[in-house]
Amino acid sequence: MLSIENYDGLELGRLIRTKEVQRKELVEAVIQRIEDKNPAINAVVNKMYEKALKTAEEPLTYGGKFAGVPTLMKDITQEIAGEPITSGSKAFSSYISERDSEYVKRVKETGAIIVGQTNVPELALMGVTEPQHHGATRNPWNVNHTPGGSSGGAAAVVAAGIVPFAGANDGGGSIRIPAAYCGLFGLKPTRGRTPVGPLYGRHWQGASVDHFITRSVRDSAAMLDELNVFEKTAAFHAPPYEGSYLQCAESPTEQKLRIAFTVESPLGTEVHDDCKEAVLSTVKLLEEMGHSVEEKTPDVNGKTIAKSYLTMYFGEVSATLSSAESVLGRKISMSDVEPTTWLLRSLGKVTSAEEFVLSLREWDKAAFVMESFHETYDLYITPTTAFPPAKIGELDPSGFEKVMVKTIGRLGLSGLLKKTGFVDELAEKSLMRTPFTQLANFTGQPAMSLPLYLSEEGLPCGVQVMAARGREDLLIEFAAGLEKTDRWIDIKKSPLI
Repeated sequence: MLSIENYDGLELGRLIRTKEVQRKELVEAVIQRIEDKNPAINAVVNKMYEKALKTAEEPLTYGGKFAGVPTLMKDITQEIAGEPITSGSKAFSSYISERDSEYVKRVKETGAIIVGQTNVPELALMGVTEPQHHGATRNPWNVNHTPGGSSGGAAAVVAAGIVPFAGANDGGGSIRIPAAYCGLFGLKPTRGRTPVGPLYGRHWQGASVDHFITRSVRDSAAMLDELNVFEKTAAFHAPPYEGSYLQCAESPTEQKLRIAFTVESPLGTEVHDDCKEAVLSTVKLLEEMGHSVEEKTPDVNGKTIAKSYLTMYFGEVSATLSSAESVLGRKISMSDVEPTTWLLRSLGKVTSAEEFVLSLREWDKAAFVMESFHETYDLYITPTTAFPPAKIGELDPSGFEKVMVKTIGRLGLSGLLKKTGFVDELAEKSLMRTPFTQLANFTGQPAMSLPLYLSEEGLPCGVQVMAARGREDLLIEFAAGLEKTDRWIDIKKSPLI
């Protein structure tokens, strides 16, 4: 049987086109790897084996570079007709998708074959993937640690060599964080670059963008060529790009860039030495390559951004759980969701329209600042995360916190809680491990995580790189150049490969 873990998606597609391997053979190889590897990592929560095998035997309706290559979709927003999509929550456990999302339609048009769906934290709200509904997903580098979130299941299946790429989305770091923790390439495209319809025209107010987590830069680039679309009904549109992202990956230019970097948290909180060293060692390499690198930060208030991020959370969670009532056929209750989710919903109920609008204005202010910043600096580099991957369960609420949340929910004290400064404390606590990624979601910029460093414990730490809106081409060229260096992590070193 083909050793699928030795190939990226484009190479598998080539093997199919040259008839060195059959589509069905490839699907069977992925199914076998899921059965062998998934018990250790709990990344695949819905297996679509029969449909995948049937698709592999049908004549190709669509065909492209990825025709016949197996992949998996994420268990939130990436809806597949006739399949459940639980969003990692008991509240949506009975929901069955009536149609394919526009993203899934485009993926199918590439000829890629969907074999299943991957785990997510409840409502994709956490930087770890440990939902009560499906259980924790574990990192293939060390199963005692998290693969991150919310696309933790997607990253885990790619890092374990189950598939070469997997569907993901990013509303605050959910592609980049798991890519960083699993030693993978993770690109969040410009807002509006990839399809969002028909149900999520402004998902998370435009903060969330769909793409893939990949083993190679060129797979991500080639998929972005396929997904790059002007969607008439979308609320946001990216600056048009008529070139080939794959060509950017395969023939990167030698241009020397002006690059800004920082290793300091925008919240003023601790950054682990390994995460700092990931950036500092990269900076040294870039200087040796002839780039101009300067320690500089944009004039954006990180604490304001963090609070704005949580305000969006409050409103989105409250609205999502209201929609869950039509699925449940009754009023939603505390027992339907996890305690933290219920707290966020309760805070959404006492957040005013004025607060919500003012928080969105902070996004626009930050976008103006970053556009100006990128007139001077081509790229902005930070750690992807402030800490290496946490251990499974390490970030669970304490017993006291769980009791407090239930008491607040039961007594309706959320409004009073907001007046105590609790929201500011919650913003710092919830984002202190991942304070760098949210900015690009608010501004709409493309950003990526590069696998350039292993911690002292042998766990990957990512390096985040941001560019001006519409400049995925620059990011892909930059990443492709670094992929050729010996600093790029070889994912085949992952113990589960």
